Amino acid sequence: MTAATDMTSIPGATPIVRKAPKATFDLVFRNASFAAALLVLVLLAAIMASMVIGGWPAFREFGLGFITSSVWDTQNEQYGAWPAIVGTLSTALIALVIGVPLSLGIAVYLTQLAPAWFKKPVGTAIELLAAVPSIIYGMWGLFVFVPLFAAYVQIPLSNIVEGMPIVGTVLYARSPSGLGIFTAGIILAFMIIPFIASITRDMLEQIPSVLRESAYGIGATTWEVVRHVLVPQAGVSIIGAVMLGLGRALGETMAVTFVVGNANRLSASILDPGSTIASRIANEFNEALGLQLNALIALGCILFFVTFVVLVIARLLVARVKRY
Repeated sequence: MTAATDMTSIPGATPIVRKAPKATFDLVFRNASFAAALLVLVLLAAIMASMVIGGWPAFREFGLGFITSSVWDTQNEQYGAWPAIVGTLSTALIALVIGVPLSLGIAVYLTQLAPAWFKKPVGTAIELLAAVPSIIYGMWGLFVFVPLFAAYVQIPLSNIVEGMPIVGTVLYARSPSGLGIFTAGIILAFMIIPFIASITRDMLEQIPSVLRESAYGIGATTWEVVRHVLVPQAGVSIIGAVMLGLGRALGETMAVTFVVGNANRLSASILDPGSTIASRIANEFNEALGLQLNALIALGCILFFVTFVVLVIARLLVARVKRY
């Protein structure tokens, strides 16, 4: 038999009577939690349904050609998503290649190497960078970074690699204005560094100090401690942080719109202007009507699918790391 009350006695003090929790409160709490979880699924299903319904006329009109075509002609009602898809994936990949090593380096330095007086200001600066609105990154990129990048990187680099096989194609800028896929990737790298670095730093700090001290005690160097102790212990969290940064890079709109060049063409050079799915939607959505509006919504549907694929890959990587 379950007692209705519990008596707790302390010598010299008045006994405290604690009433047993009512079953009604537990039921309300359980149902409220279930409703909150169900709301997320309902919202996700609603977003998916609205995107598919809105973009279906474009998919029906162009079929698979909507994804593989490079034509975006609003006058003749011909739309293709391939340049925007390639631009989205290219800028996100460049952002990861630049941002992930820098983020991991920052996190390791702050947790293992930095003196105590230096950790707090750098950690605060990282958190402030994460709070900066994306439009500020875009304005800074357009008015400050783009002219410097054109003068000191694009023009000299194009003069050096011009005529070279492969390298001369990938790194040659036909119009060295500073705008382009690579510029957008650099700005995105600056934007995702605070997120990845902050999460990785917090995870490394939560690893028990006894593990690090044991490794140092048997003669391991700092690099060996990081490589064989810290990274394996925080591997799942690091993957999650990277995927969080990738998600922001894929869906970033305003900052990329400022610096990507917004050119609807494919180029073998990463220094030439291009476009992304988000930037194309931002540029044309306010004035879009009819099939053009459906094509833009279809672009959003494709971006949603790409994000879903990234989430699946992240889950598979996390599961694989947990097995080892």
